[in-house]
Amino acid sequence: MSEWGRVTDDGTVYVKTADGERVVGSWHAGPPEQGLAHFARRYEQLATEVTILEARLRSGNGDPGQVATSAERLKEGLPTAAAVGDLDALGRRVDALLEKTASAVEEHKLARAAAREDAVSVLTALAEEAEKLAASSSWKDAGERLRTLGQDWKRVTGVDKKSADALWERVAGARARFAERRTTHFGALEKQRSVSQERKERLVKDAEKLASSTDWKPTADAFKALMADWKAAGRAPREVEDTLWGAFKAAQDTFFQARSAAFAEKDEEFRGNQQVKEEILAEAEALEVPGGKARLRQLQEKWDAAGKVPREVMKSLEDRFAKVEEKFRGTADTSHVKTTESTFVVRLREKVADLEKKLAAAQAAGRPTGDVEAQLETQREWLAQAGVPVEPPAAEPPAAAAASTKKPTTAWVRADG
Repeated sequence: MSEWGRVTDDGTVYVKTADGERVVGSWHAGPPEQGLAHFARRYEQLATEVTILEARLRSGNGDPGQVATSAERLKEGLPTAAAVGDLDALGRRVDALLEKTASAVEEHKLARAAAREDAVSVLTALAEEAEKLAASSSWKDAGERLRTLGQDWKRVTGVDKKSADALWERVAGARARFAERRTTHFGALEKQRSVSQERKERLVKDAEKLASSTDWKPTADAFKALMADWKAAGRAPREVEDTLWGAFKAAQDTFFQARSAAFAEKDEEFRGNQQVKEEILAEAEALEVPGGKARLRQLQEKWDAAGKVPREVMKSLEDRFAKVEEKFRGTADTSHVKTTESTFVVRLREKVADLEKKLAAAQAAGRPTGDVEAQLETQREWLAQAGVPVEPPAAEPPAAAAASTKKPTTAWVRADG
């Protein structure tokens, strides 16, 4: 005998409810107490199932409609349940659960509708992104994103098949357009690279022809023009670009290394001239005014005859010598000298003019002109290095050439005027 049921002598098992007792089964396998315990465990199983449904509803996880279905099934089975326990209380719990599921089902429907709208919005955004990428020329980045976009798509759930299929068609169309544009682009690029390869092969040949030249300045200018053409030619196919550049650069390096060596050799030769001019300069700077004028004229001639010096010291030496000349110039008339030019430049101009007259006279008389031409070229180079462009003079008429055989006037104003 228990609070919720009993077993009769013939083994019939009853459960007590608010409507009275009803038979739930029979028990002949042992004492009545064991029979009641057996049917009480069945009750506990029912109660546990209700507890699980209540927990599922409270958690908000899952579909409350499924909870309601399970609760309805329990409610329908309680009146005939083969269990011993407080079935009336369990029935009230199931009724309360059903009331809660009714409102939860409506809320779930609204949430699902909202989630579906959000999911459709996400898929729509992905479709729009794909369509923008279809027009992109960032081939690598856009292509990679179009590939990974499909993975993002798969993570979105809750969209009906019809809507999802319609949106995916937009993505597939964008992918197809991008692939077509990329194929066209790289096809044209491949054609252009073939043209670039041919152009660069010609530039390599031109560079290799120039590599052994010793005509330093024109060849250096030619290499500069070739480099500009190289940059403008565009890239050749990847498998030959590095090889072509290596050949072009090797020719370039051969020339410029040879030029550097030649300049270094020439500068070394000019070191001796530098030493001579430094000695002349030291003596000139020690001269006193006015007694040293005659000696200065001698030093000026030795200075001109000393020849070239290394570029890095040429201007400083000439400026120092010009200061000595200026010191001895005194109050002599220098109005014909442009104040905007240094004394060094004025001297160079006058020296060039003097040598040009000598060259014209030698040509008119049929005498050798090699020495005069060499001196004239040297003076013109110095003038050019000083930043003054010099153009060779036009050929003189015969009368002028004859006249030029006369001894020229002083090439530049001496200190004694």
